[in-house]
Amino acid sequence: MACDLWRDKLDAFVDGELSAETQRGFDEHLRVCPSCAAGIATRTQLKIAVKRAALRRYAPSAQFRRKIEAQFLPEKRARRTAWIWLPAAGLAAAILLAAVWIARRPAAVSGAPTLSEIVDVHVAALASANPVDIVSTDLHTVKPWFEGKLPFAVNLPDLTNTPFSLLGGRIAYLNQKPGAGLLFQFRKHRLSVFVFQDSAQWKHLGPQDKPEQRASFWVETFRGSGLRYFVIGDTSAENVEQLSNLMKGASGAE
Repeated sequence: MACDLWRDKLDAFVDGELSAETQRGFDEHLRVCPSCAAGIATRTQLKIAVKRAALRRYAPSAQFRRKIEAQFLPEKRARRTAWIWLPAAGLAAAILLAAVWIARRPAAVSGAPTLSEIVDVHVAALASANPVDIVSTDLHTVKPWFEGKLPFAVNLPDLTNTPFSLLGGRIAYLNQKPGAGLLFQFRKHRLSVFVFQDSAQWKHLGPQDKPEQRASFWVETFRGSGLRYFVIGDTSAENVEQLSNLMKGASGAE
């Protein structure tokens, strides 16, 4: 019966449309319900796949266009009415270019798609039955586990006398590139830290003075030593910033 109460809210959870109170209740339910957790993972993976598919563009060849025109426009009629189609084609092209520019502009200005996608990766990990590949609270066990699996070293902070504890790590992927996924515990909440090689596609993110909110999650990103860091959690902006500062101290990032 408990599952029946939550099953209709799976899509709203993935889209971040639940209230904060309902979100917390759903988080508790996911920890004890493999069925709903699997449903969340499936929907999150589908959402990521759709986003990636939207970035692909298909441009028909000139030969293909001529073949279609020959099928739908007889040669004589095509010659007689070519002047009619040219303005319409120009208008359609202008509309298409404007739509593409508008769709891409938010990504270039605010970086929202990148931050939203990294939140999806965090949610998918939490919904998984195995959110980490290496289960350990010892940073000296987790750090060397990444050696040979990534083209860079992963530095972890000393969590002694902090409210955070390390749960483990795994290999994460963003835009088909591998990185380190670290899972931390703060009371009953779980926070993720993702580390990837820095890329030109993230230059528009710039430095953040404080975490930004995406749905019910707080996200902070920073860079250092050729790496890009993302810290994500649903606890509070202060907790995310505190964990970010710990990671900055361990990595020498700014």
